[in-house]
Amino acid sequence: MPRVPGVTEREAAQPVVPLRHPGTWVATAVVLLIIALAASSVATNPAFEWPVVAQYMFDAEILTGLQRTLELTLAAMVMGLVLGTVLALMRLSKNRLLSTVSWAYIWFFRSVPVLVQLIFWYNFGALYATISLGVPFGPALFTVNTNTLITPLFAALAGLGLSQSAYTAEVIRAGIVSVPPGQIRAALALGMRRLMIYRRIILPQAMRVIIPPVGNEVISMVKNTSLVSVIALAELLYTTQLIYSRTYQTIPLLIVASLWYLIIVSVLSAGQYFLERKFRHR
Repeated sequence: MPRVPGVTEREAAQPVVPLRHPGTWVATAVVLLIIALAASSVATNPAFEWPVVAQYMFDAEILTGLQRTLELTLAAMVMGLVLGTVLALMRLSKNRLLSTVSWAYIWFFRSVPVLVQLIFWYNFGALYATISLGVPFGPALFTVNTNTLITPLFAALAGLGLSQSAYTAEVIRAGIVSVPPGQIRAALALGMRRLMIYRRIILPQAMRVIIPPVGNEVISMVKNTSLVSVIALAELLYTTQLIYSRTYQTIPLLIVASLWYLIIVSVLSAGQYFLERKFRHR
């Protein structure tokens, strides 16, 4: 056995005794005890009404509300990603007007709470009774009643999508800025066009920075869709509210909604993990 410098033979011959951590074992036992007591209380407390939870878990109304939640999440995130990408490119533009407009948009929609935006869009008809499209200072080519155009679904998509685009724009901008500028200058020196530089060089590297926060935004969007219940759009939460307003089974119906949110977020978290791992090794 090679001799370790500074260690005598007698010291080297001493048996190695693993370091004990009694505090860790005590803390582990306490945590396990608390978990066991909580699980026992939840399982045995009749107020949770688990048979009612099982009855409504796959109820047709609940599944319809769940479908609307998923549709809202997908539509708002697509809107946020598309508009957010445009805003991020505008923010990075050397054109002062484009950069300022993008900054003002992001500042406004990140400052006003999503709930306020939803209520505002839902009541937009109080500001403009009709919306017209035509030649400035000339005849109107198209006129529509605002209350007819802005349905609860329209208000939900506007409130969620426009707000999401402001957050997504900053995430995408951070990802683009993270790419070393020397690579862009080298690509320009080779004669590559801007669009090709973004497609071949910037975006593949920026995705490693963009995906984790965008994944978190998707998960947040799933939960934010519950806010549209204030404008009477029948997503998952509002559907459960409609049911327990008839049956007075408030707690078990809220448990049903919570379980579905947990399932959706768990699936999305798993997908985010594998997507991050894929781009991390590219």
